[in-house]
Amino acid sequence: MATSPVLLAVALSLVSALCYATAAVVQERTAADTADLRGALTRASWWWAVLLNAAGALLHVVALRYGPLSLVQPLGVLTLVVAVPLGSLAARRRTSGTQWSGMALTLVGLTALLTVTASGGTPDSALSGTEVLVVALAAATLIAVLVRLTTGRSSLAGLGFAAASGIASGVGSTLAQKLAVGPTLSWSAAAIAILTVAFAAGGLLLAQKAYGSGLGGPLALLTLVNPVAASAIGVTLLGEGFQYGTTGTLLAIAGAVAAGRGVVLLSRPQPEGPARLDVRAPAPVPAPVPVPHPLPTRMLTGTSRAA
Repeated sequence: MATSPVLLAVALSLVSALCYATAAVVQERTAADTADLRGALTRASWWWAVLLNAAGALLHVVALRYGPLSLVQPLGVLTLVVAVPLGSLAARRRTSGTQWSGMALTLVGLTALLTVTASGGTPDSALSGTEVLVVALAAATLIAVLVRLTTGRSSLAGLGFAAASGIASGVGSTLAQKLAVGPTLSWSAAAIAILTVAFAAGGLLLAQKAYGSGLGGPLALLTLVNPVAASAIGVTLLGEGFQYGTTGTLLAIAGAVAAGRGVVLLSRPQPEGPARLDVRAPAPVPAPVPVPHPLPTRMLTGTSRAA
């Protein structure tokens, strides 16, 4: 029995999301133990994260060979669904009820999106050479602006770097699709491969900077911006769309809203350490203060007579 190209694309995307989720947790733990990016680069754990990201990217490229960009890219949101409980396990704390609700909403939203994007066909179009240059220049400019605006602002730096990383990764996925469905041996393919590697590496480094402020918020924003950027390119430049006409579009919007709400819940900061009952140690008993005792009445009487 032949395997459906769409099912194969979904399966590859799921394994890719698992690799990305594990890499994100490793990067976040590495960022928590190092002061800056240079320190992270000297840690073996960071290079393991690089290998996991590379494996996820390779599986993602193969998935793009069997499914459209608007189908494969939204499945990357599952990275957040896997990374949250995995991060809780690494931090030795329980996954909260809010986080479980967020994961449920994200899965429901993704199911709605998959229902209207899974057309069953293989991708047969890709960006032209001119479109590749325009997309690359626009993305590089937007990334530079985001980094410039958020650098030095501790409250926004993590989210700014995460948004920039999501754009870089989304554009990298779009260029990867060009490699997957286009000719493999040509000068243009070599140039696109260089751009793909550059955006992928930039996304990885920007994500490492973002995780310096934690895992939940930056990963949530990165995970949303990534498919939005890639799917926007797929819909506007590659002619991809949704099934079932207006009904499919409305279902896609509802799914996006549900997934967005789930991501918001997942991005809420969680208390450090394991979630358990607050059993406080008893307050220390203060040492007794010596109180002077009055002299016996008989002694006082004798003393008075002697006087």
